[in-house]
This record gives sequence, C-alpha cells and structure tokens, in this order.
Amino acid sequence: MAMNLNSHFSRILVGVVLACVSALMPVSAAPLEYTLTPQKVADNTYLVQGKRESFSRLNGGNIVNTAFVITKEGVVVIDSGPSKRYGEALRAAIQRVTDVPVTDLFLTHHHPDHFLGNQAFTDVRIWALPKTGQLIAEQGNDLATNLYGLVGDWMRGTEVAMPNKPIEQAEFSLGGHTFRLIPLKGHTGADLALFDTRTQVLFAGDMIFYQRALATPNTPGLKTWIEEMSVLEGLNARQVIPGHGPVVEPESALTQMREYLTWLDQLLEESAEAGLTMNEVINQPIPQQFQEIALTQYELMRTVFHLYADYESAAF
Repeated sequence: MAMNLNSHFSRILVGVVLACVSALMPVSAAPLEYTLTPQKVADNTYLVQGKRESFSRLNGGNIVNTAFVITKEGVVVIDSGPSKRYGEALRAAIQRVTDVPVTDLFLTHHHPDHFLGNQAFTDVRIWALPKTGQLIAEQGNDLATNLYGLVGDWMRGTEVAMPNKPIEQAEFSLGGHTFRLIPLKGHTGADLALFDTRTQVLFAGDMIFYQRALATPNTPGLKTWIEEMSVLEGLNARQVIPGHGPVVEPESALTQMREYLTWLDQLLEESAEAGLTMNEVINQPIPQQFQEIALTQYELMRTVFHLYADYESAAF
C-alpha cells in the first residue's frame, strides 16, 4: 500500500465504505476460523489458495496464496498470510500434512496479506529482502491498522513481527531442495521470487497474478514490471504458483500476466496522450480476453488513481 496522499486517501475511503456496509449487515455468530486446505501441486510442494476477492469481513483477508515445501530437514513456508489467526491456521494445516518441523519462512514482499501472519512463525528463521524488512518496519503498523478496518475481528491480536534473516545470498538449500532467490522490483520495489531447482516450481509472489486483476499501489512502474517478466519467463518453470489466483501451467500464467500489464500500460499511456480524464480512463472497455479475470474493473479504478498522474506528466 503506497504511502503517498492518493493511496492513503483511497485506503481511508475503502475502509469507511466497508465499515458502513458491515454496520448494516446482520451480526453473524459464525466463528472466525480460516478453512485452509493444502493442495499438492508438485513433489513435497503444497499451495494454500486464497479467494480471488478484495479484503472483506466475510473472507477475513484470506485472498492470498501461501505455500510450503517439505524437505528432509524442515518445512519451508512462503508467506504467512494476513493475520495472526491465519498464520496459526497455516501452521495447523502444515502439521496435518507432515510432522516435519517448520524451519524457514520466506516473505515475498511487504503487503499486509503476505506478512501479518508472522507471529505464528517467530520460532523459525523469517527471511526477507533487506528493503522488504525496511518497508515492514516503516509501514507495518499502519498496514495492520488499515487491514483491521477492512476485515475487523479476524485481525484480533495481530501485531507486526519482523523478519529476522535478511536475504543476502542468491540461493538457499535445505534437505535436498535448492531455492534460487530472485530479487525483483516490479510489484512493490522489493519483490522476492523463489525457484525450487529440484521441482522447478516458481513461487512468484505478487509478480504474478492469475485470473485475478493485479494491484499496483507500490509499483515503481508498469514498464519495469513488464521488463522483469523476462526474468521469470527465462526460468522455464514446470509450475507457477502466483501470489493470487489458481495454479496453472506456466505458459498460461506468464502470458496472461505479460499481456495484461502491456494492455494496462498502453491504456494509460494512450489515454494520457489523448488528454482523457481519470473518469474517462476508468470507463474504457475491458478487452474481451480479460473479461473473466476477477476484479478487473475494481483494480483498473485503483490503478488509474495510483498511476495516471505519472502518465499525464510524461505526456505533457
């Protein structure tokens, strides 16, 4: 979530709207429990898939993909989820699959749905890029407060737990698995992708969204993101686990992401050159090939709010 005035206002507005809607809804007696079902996607490799939705009090922020790999010497977890409650549910789900202890957690970036479950993993090594750690230190409390406003009591007891192992190496090996640690910038300015050389599974974090529209509050630029797609495409992965959306064969995930980013970049660039207003850009038709992607109109509106001024400045 960007710390500029526009994105700050956007978050406040969304929080107010959701709070008003929630106040009008009947109170539910249902317990606040995440139902997490690990899905085996490769040898010793499991995905816990989130909903293709935006944050709400109905889903408790469970919109993110987390994953884990069982090695001979320990379980490696990728991202901890949006809350302490989620992190605890994730550890319980891992224990239902294996009695191998969790030893390492890797955070792909600083967005709250990816790291606020850290409290459930403070007994293990929590790895993150140095800049990701810096961003969590600077923004973590505000992000947690904002998420509490969006999802409510699912966040009870959640506090920021910092990563304790800065990533300074290119590889990490454990129990017969070697992970390439790939630092990128396209989504937030500090993004980690992991590539398991044994299974050839790519854990792409939010560098890849599939069948769920991408979010742009912290991107340093869509062109940077597009350029870095070549890094992920060059890995020749057998399987791609996106940060949001279902697992699919790599060509489909990578192609959709590149084409979506390219369309979005061209839309903003051409609209700015034509002098269109923000409202006019938001109301541009969504191409047919993207019609089935969840939240396309919603995220287009947010992206215009986040990025369009930069395109206007470049055009004029």
